[in-house]
Amino acid sequence: MADSVTFADYDGLANPWPYASLFDAAPDTSTFVSNVAGDALDEVHVIVIDQDGFVTGTPGTVLEKWSHLSKASDAKSDQGANNYYRDALLGSQYIYWMDHPTGIGAGTAWGVTAETAIGTPFASLSAAIANSLTGGVSETSLSSGEVQTGYDILANDALIDVNLVFTGGHSAADAKYVIDNVGDTRRDCVVFVSPALASVFNNAGSEATDIVAERNGALNANSSYAVMDSGWKYQYDKYNDVYRWMPLNPDVAGLCARTDYVADPWYSPGGYNRGLIKNAVKLAWTPGKTDRDTLYKNGINPVITEPGAGTILMGDKTMLAKPSAFDRINVRRLFIVLEKAIATAAKFMLFEFNDSFTRASFRNMTEPFLRDVQGRRGIYDFSVVCDTTNNTGEVIDRNEFVADIYIKPARSINYITLNFIAVRTGVSFSEVVGKA
Repeated sequence: MADSVTFADYDGLANPWPYASLFDAAPDTSTFVSNVAGDALDEVHVIVIDQDGFVTGTPGTVLEKWSHLSKASDAKSDQGANNYYRDALLGSQYIYWMDHPTGIGAGTAWGVTAETAIGTPFASLSAAIANSLTGGVSETSLSSGEVQTGYDILANDALIDVNLVFTGGHSAADAKYVIDNVGDTRRDCVVFVSPALASVFNNAGSEATDIVAERNGALNANSSYAVMDSGWKYQYDKYNDVYRWMPLNPDVAGLCARTDYVADPWYSPGGYNRGLIKNAVKLAWTPGKTDRDTLYKNGINPVITEPGAGTILMGDKTMLAKPSAFDRINVRRLFIVLEKAIATAAKFMLFEFNDSFTRASFRNMTEPFLRDVQGRRGIYDFSVVCDTTNNTGEVIDRNEFVADIYIKPARSINYITLNFIAVRTGVSFSEVVGKA
C-alpha cells in the first residue's frame, strides 16, 4: 500500500522525520505568506511511499513528492502558481485529500487566507503524520454490469479518442456488449475478443468446434469493427512471480499498435513479418491446418506456435460475416484512418460558402493526403468528387456540403500458390513458359 506522510516543522520533534534527506530544506514560511503575514510557518512537505512494494514491486519506493506547499488557501508559489497544499494533492495519482489534520493544537487553522494569519502563525504539528493506506479491497470478480459500465466510458467518441479496444478475459456476453456499444457505435475503433479458456484448454479434439459455436452463438457478432483470435497463452507474471493463462486479444491489439509504429495502420498485423506474439511460453491450443481453415472461414484468426518461428498470428479477418473489403483488418483500419483525417479537415468547411472556391479548397486538402497514402501502399487508386454534380442547388439550399470519396484499398495476401514443374534438360524455359 502507499504510505502518505505529512510533515510541518522539523524543530522540536522527538523523532527526526526519516524522509528529511529527500528535501533540500525544512518547511518554513513561504515567500507569499511572509510578504502578507510575516513569519507564519505555513509550509508543509508531503511524500507518498510505496510501503509494501504493491505498486512498483520495490518496497519503500518514492511515488510522489511535494515540497514547500502552503497551508494558506490563497498561497502562490514564486512562479505565481497555486501553492495551497490541498489543491496540489488533487493532482496525486495515489491519494485523495479529505480534510485538514486533526489535533494540531492552537494557532491559525489550516486552509485560511494568508491575511488571516497576521500576528498568529499557522498551527504546527508536534510530530510528523504518517498514515498507511489500509482497508482497501482487491476486487477479483466483477459483475457484467460493472464491466459494461466501465466500457461505457469509451462509447463517447467526442470525449475519448481510442483506436484499439481489447476485452481481456471477459465473458462472451461482455465482449459482445463492447462490440455493439463501443465498436459499432463509435465506428472509429476496432474491438478485440478471444474465446473462453474452457474452449481451448483441456478440451482436446473439440477446440475448433467450441470456438466456432461461441463465435456464432454467445458472441453472434457481424461487424467489421471487431476481431476474434483463437485462444490463450501461458505467460509469466513478474509482479506476482507466477505463470498465468492470458487471452490473446490484447496481444493482437498490440500487434496492430506495433504495425502502426513499424509500418502503417493499413498493413496487415498478421504473418511472419509483423505477427510475432511475444512473452508466450506456450499456447493453450495450437490449431492444425484443418482447424485453421475452419476457424478462418468463420472469421476467427488462428494463432499458432511454429518451431523456429515463435508464436504467430496467422490471419487478418474481422468478424464481418459477409464477403467484403471490410472483412480484413487492414482495410477496416485504413478507412478508420482516412475517415478520421478527412473528417477533421472537413470541419473547416463548416459555415463557409458552398461555392466552387470552398469545394476546390476541400479537394486541395484531401487529394494530397490520399496521394501520400497511395505512395505508402495503402490504396491502389482514389477519386474525390466535390463539385456541382453532388452539390446541387437543392443540397446548397439545405445548407449542406457533400463530398464523395472513392477508394480502392490495397489487399493483403492470404493464400500463396506455388507450382513446381519439372522439364527435360534440353527444353528452353522460354518455350515452357510460353506454352503455359
